[in-house]
Amino acid sequence: MAYTIVQKIIKNHLVSGEMKVGQEIGLRIDQTLTQDATGTMAYLQFEAMGTERVKTELSVAYIDHNTLQAGFENADDHRYIQTVTKKHGIRFSRPGNGICHQVHLERFAIPGKTLIGSDSHTPTAGGIGMMGMGAGGLDVAVAMGGGTYYITMPKIIRINLKGRLSDYVSAKDVILEVLRLLSVKGGVGAVIEYSGEGVKTLSVPQRATITNMGAELGATTSIFPSDEITRQFLKAQGRECDYTPLAPDEDAVYDATYDVDLSSLKPLAACPHSPDNVKPVSELAGAPINQVCIGSCTNSSMLDMLTVAAMLKGKTVHPDVSLSISPGSKQVYTMLAECGALADLISAGARILECACGPCIGMGFSPKSAGISLRTFNRNFLARSGTADAQVYLVSPEVAAASAIAGVFVDPTTLGKAPEITLPSSFLINDNLIELPASPEEAEGITVERGPNIKPIPKGEAPKEDLACELILKVGDNITTDHIMPAGTKILPYRSNVPKLSEFCFTVCDKDFPERAKAKGGGIILGGQNYGQGSSREHAALVPLYLGIKAVIAKSFARIHVANLINFGIVPMTLKCPDDYDRISEGDELLLEGFRKAVAGSDVAVLLDKTTGESFELCLNLTERQREILLAGGMLNYTKANS
Repeated sequence: MAYTIVQKIIKNHLVSGEMKVGQEIGLRIDQTLTQDATGTMAYLQFEAMGTERVKTELSVAYIDHNTLQAGFENADDHRYIQTVTKKHGIRFSRPGNGICHQVHLERFAIPGKTLIGSDSHTPTAGGIGMMGMGAGGLDVAVAMGGGTYYITMPKIIRINLKGRLSDYVSAKDVILEVLRLLSVKGGVGAVIEYSGEGVKTLSVPQRATITNMGAELGATTSIFPSDEITRQFLKAQGRECDYTPLAPDEDAVYDATYDVDLSSLKPLAACPHSPDNVKPVSELAGAPINQVCIGSCTNSSMLDMLTVAAMLKGKTVHPDVSLSISPGSKQVYTMLAECGALADLISAGARILECACGPCIGMGFSPKSAGISLRTFNRNFLARSGTADAQVYLVSPEVAAASAIAGVFVDPTTLGKAPEITLPSSFLINDNLIELPASPEEAEGITVERGPNIKPIPKGEAPKEDLACELILKVGDNITTDHIMPAGTKILPYRSNVPKLSEFCFTVCDKDFPERAKAKGGGIILGGQNYGQGSSREHAALVPLYLGIKAVIAKSFARIHVANLINFGIVPMTLKCPDDYDRISEGDELLLEGFRKAVAGSDVAVLLDKTTGESFELCLNLTERQREILLAGGMLNYTKANS
């Protein structure tokens, strides 16, 4: 039988299930990563399982999200992660070392291996031929303890790349074109594999930009072949020994194929407020802007930084524009300083931020009121920047740099020949900010430090025989985890304090939701298509659990979020007839008779709207394992009962 790249990796890591599209499969996980906004919960959950030593080949904890320390909360959480990882066999990437996906690509990602991370952009590692997947922190904790990671066997979508990128057209434009073709729902239940002659023209950093934003397609992961270009990148990182060639079989069969001609692409921009709202930059040219942010795990590589530095050299940022630049790693930052490119950025008027996520998650550098912000990031959801009425556009580093100088949208292809950028044949290797864990003998003497901001994890409960409660919130299509559980400077410090965090739940949609949920003792939420898209943050399930949410009904769910709901004992159900959505109103009294029985073994449940007298059929698309988790009241209870 012929296999695609991902099918080969799955075959080599298959623990349970069959490789049939739509069926649940269990995978052995080689590596894990966490970041600090999700990591505290992941390690609290790991501790709760009682496993003394991590059992993966490699696990790394990164500090890159909550690095703005305006109080004790973030610093305390960092110290907790530092001590708990040292005790349990996990490497610790200190603040300042860089963004998890950029550092992992440089120092740890290995072709043909599996990786899950408590961050939805973990598929960045697909740029090097690794099967990286975003997951909830609890799934990561289970994998660190040696447990199996479960996914639905995905379809495989092939993106056939032809030609070569023109001057001032970049990898960011490639993934924006794919988003334009497929939409933010187009990758749900699928893996995106890139192939074709055009692949050979793309460096590993360019490939990683493309796989990074595969998360915005809703895809399980995205991946490139591991080839000679991969080998050269690993060699430059001093890791040539990690190289393994990996390509699809010539007669591999795909579920769908799309052609993208790199030579015909033009600079693109994702307009507010969705990554698939894509237009040519030429249509926006001349419109004034207020802010430009360059960096994030999408576009903070050495290649991106050198490109921007070359475009800014000898020029000055427009007086109406504030420009921030965040190098992706200490390696990149130091090499920029050594080669003089950092001086070019500073001289042009760029404000250099630390090697962290920063503005991408609303952690500082928010735009002015109703500001127009061009960002090389991966998401432009409403209010994600920290400014509720900001208009955020996603663009390439080339568009960002040209526009920062001009003070208006600029199509850089009008500027003539682009500067030629050559990546160094060897990168600076200095892992001094990555702490190794203690030995098992040393670990016995380590005390894990917990600050007062760390609160207990809410515990799920087994479903009751009948479920009778109010429809406490009704929301529309494409509700993101940023809608459910916002980020930003005011909120992120409470990621390990669910009671405090609950004050912000769904406030982007309804500022009164937290108080209403507490007053009514919880209820049911109704959503539209693609409910829970966006980040992997399990707080979007944990906090509703704390507020008493027993079930979420939607037209459809995003992959990671539905897994997180199940992990914490919230039952996800879909409307058998999507049009029924319009017949149910917020505030209606709902009844699900035989609720526990339906969770235990039925594919369909009947929802009675006691307010209107109407009834609706709901689908429970659950595997036997998921039903057992829900009946136990969540993954923690299930794991303890089966350990």
